[in-house]
Amino acid sequence: MAQPLSASKLVEILRAEGVTVHEVRDWRHHNRNTKGPWGPVNGVMIHHTVTSGTENSVNICYNGYSGLPGPLCHGVIDKQGHVHLVGNGRANHAGLGDSDVLRAVVNETKLPADNEADTDGNRHFYGFECINLGDGKDPWPEAQKEAIEKVAAAICRHHGWSERSVIGHKEWQPGKQDPRGFTMDGMRRRIADRLAGKGGGKDPGEPHKPAPKPRYAPFPGSGFFHIGQKSPLITAMGRRLVAEGCGHYERGPSPEWTEADRKSYAAWQHKLGFKGKDADGIPGKASWDKLKVPSDS
Repeated sequence: MAQPLSASKLVEILRAEGVTVHEVRDWRHHNRNTKGPWGPVNGVMIHHTVTSGTENSVNICYNGYSGLPGPLCHGVIDKQGHVHLVGNGRANHAGLGDSDVLRAVVNETKLPADNEADTDGNRHFYGFECINLGDGKDPWPEAQKEAIEKVAAAICRHHGWSERSVIGHKEWQPGKQDPRGFTMDGMRRRIADRLAGKGGGKDPGEPHKPAPKPRYAPFPGSGFFHIGQKSPLITAMGRRLVAEGCGHYERGPSPEWTEADRKSYAAWQHKLGFKGKDADGIPGKASWDKLKVPSDS
């Protein structure tokens, strides 16, 4: 039992664990706290999205549906192993589940079968949606599974929990099957290894190696950005702008520099506090370095 992490602390511990974190729009104030309590928190719950595509999945988890408003989790873990934070507080992810399971999580004992739905899980669990179709065929890249391991370990480490405080949605609510494609027992073993300083991963006996620093695209110069310019770098930039809540695209980012890119980048410059000619929508080195555009996109 613990008080929920603040938004700033969550970002801090995830990055300290080696996780690449993207802050989506106004996630720090995005929650369902008006509909019920948030906390005390007791564990971490893992889901799969039944969707494909990072931008689409993140938007769904942020916005929700007409019958189920967002946020639908606290973070979305994509197939590259990046975490997109979409909510801070109560989120519509766990629903009603088994009180006996909650008791086992609190006591960190063996999980019983989930055969009841009598307890509000949205109050007690951090929720992470992992991008996967959930059909048993969609692959789970190692980078994604490692990110699940790191996210769960970071939260458990902060609260002083063991791996037994991490469960799947299918272990909480009768009738659910997520996450499908790996076993939660296997994931808990990975988390236990990481908490023990072994680094998790496929080989529990392999010595822990610090996570490699993410590679970001160097600033190509302001002259690179002009009408008629086409480059995968522009697409990658646009995706980061969308992830930061600054995207002004009707159909999403494309390789061609357009007025939508300029307006989106101007929104990013304003978010950073730039004004006047320093927020004209043409990238400069200071704002570019802060955007952290992946170099391999």
